[in-house]
Amino acid sequence: MPAPVFVLNGPNLNLLGTREPGVYGTTTLAMIENDCVAHAGKLKLAIDFRQTNHEGELVDWIQEASRVASGIVINPGAYTHTSVALHDALKAGGKPVVEVHLSNIFAREPFRHHSYVSPVAAGIISGFGPHGYLLALEAIHRLIPE
Repeated sequence: MPAPVFVLNGPNLNLLGTREPGVYGTTTLAMIENDCVAHAGKLKLAIDFRQTNHEGELVDWIQEASRVASGIVINPGAYTHTSVALHDALKAGGKPVVEVHLSNIFAREPFRHHSYVSPVAAGIISGFGPHGYLLALEAIHRLIPE
């Protein structure tokens, strides 16, 4: 089995299930994690699933992933639209990256249409709700060298 895939989640994703259910649904982050663990098992992937509200901690985890992970699935939350630090860390890390968002960021407010992560990601999955994480795992599985 390859090194684990880091599944990293940014700010406010710990509030899933109660935060703006009309936008993000009622599925909790713990439920998404359970689904990811089950799906990763089918793909013969190990995952390390994490969430933080702190940008610096995400940067630290990305740097850690560059040493010990086979790839990164990241939902940077609001940092998608603001963080050059995440962009730089992902670019420096040299691991395959798939960006995922629960909502379609391009169908929302104009400030959400720009991503600092997308230029350093192999691809973006946006707008499929919690299922987007499973699609992201399938994508990262295809990107990891055998």
